[in-house]
Amino acid sequence: MSSYQYRPICFYLTAFAATWFFWIAAVFIGNATICTVAMLLGLISPAVTAIITVFTSRSKELKADFKRKILGFYKLRPLNLLLAMVVFALIVCASILLSTLFGQSLGQFAFTEDFSFTGAGVGSALLTILLASVIEEVGWRGYGEDSIAQYCSWFRESVLFGCIWALWHLPLFWIPGTYHFGLRELGIGYMLNFLVSVAPMGFITTWVYVKNGRSMLASIIFHLFVNFTQERIAMTPVTKCVETLVVVIAAVVVVTTNRDMFFEKRHIGRLPMESAES
Repeated sequence: MSSYQYRPICFYLTAFAATWFFWIAAVFIGNATICTVAMLLGLISPAVTAIITVFTSRSKELKADFKRKILGFYKLRPLNLLLAMVVFALIVCASILLSTLFGQSLGQFAFTEDFSFTGAGVGSALLTILLASVIEEVGWRGYGEDSIAQYCSWFRESVLFGCIWALWHLPLFWIPGTYHFGLRELGIGYMLNFLVSVAPMGFITTWVYVKNGRSMLASIIFHLFVNFTQERIAMTPVTKCVETLVVVIAAVVVVTTNRDMFFEKRHIGRLPMESAES
C-alpha cells in the first residue's frame, strides 16, 4: 500500500476557492488588463495548488510520480493517443451530420474565421488555448484525478471528476468576452448544455490519461487537440448540443470497450507507488 494519503477534499476546496475568488473578481473588474490577469490567476489556481501540494509533501514517491507524468515520454502510447484524437474528430463529424436533421448546414465542415472569445488577436487566442490545455492538466492530472482514484475505480472517479470539472467552469458564464459568456447570452439551455457535455468528456479524458500510463503529457496533447477543434471547426450552438449526445455515446463505447481499465480496483491504495513499480 502507498504510504502517501491523498487529500481530495482539501485539494478541490482550495483549487475552487482560489479559482472562483479571481474569476468572481473578474466579473466586477472594469479594467480589461486587470480582468485578464484575474482570469489567468484563476486558471492557474488548480495547477499551483497541485504543485504546492505535491512538492510540500514529504513523499518522494509523489514527487517522482509528478515529474514522471509530465516528463515521461516513454510512457506515451502514440497509437492510443492517435485513436483518441480520431475518436474526437469522428464525434465532431457525426455531430455536424446529425445536426442537418435540425436544419443546420454542412458548411460547418470548415474552419472559422476567428475564435469564439475576444482578445488581442489570433495570437493571443492561440496562446490562451495552449495555456489552458497545459495549465488545467497540470492541476487535474497532476494531483486532482489521482486523489480521487486512490480510493475508487476509474469509472467512479470519472463520474465524480466530470461533475467537479463542469462546476469549476461556472463563474466564466458571467465574465464578458469568454466563450461561456456568449453561451449564456444565447440562452440558459446552451449554458446547461456545456455543463452537461463536460461530464461525459471526463470518461474520455480519463481513458487517455490512464491508457498512456497516467501521463500528463498525453492529456495535454489531447486537451489541446479538443480545444483547437472546438474553436476552429465552424459548429453552430445547435450542433454543440447535438455533440453532447454524441459524446455520451462515445463515452459509453469507450467504457464498454475498456471495462477492465474502468472497473478494476488493483490501483486503489497504490498510487503513486504503482508508477514506481511499473
